[in-house]
Amino acid sequence: MRDYHINIFWSEEDGCYVADVPDLSFCSAFGNSPEEALAEVERAKQAWLETAREQAKPIPEPEYRPLIYQFGR
Repeated sequence: MRDYHINIFWSEEDGCYVADVPDLSFCSAFGNSPEEALAEVERAKQAWLETAREQAKPIPEPEYRPLIYQFGR
């Protein structure tokens, strides 16, 4: 089973690390370290999926892959 891709990056504007799940609209989180941002976005992802199920909203299949994968590297 494939899981959702997670991006983690430093945001100068926010002064912290940001993690987001591109396949799940508006699913992101912040942290003082990459590990903290990852842990927070994992919680956000679970909440996003749980809410979508409760509201009978469509849940997209994992599709997003970074550009490096699109070129077969």
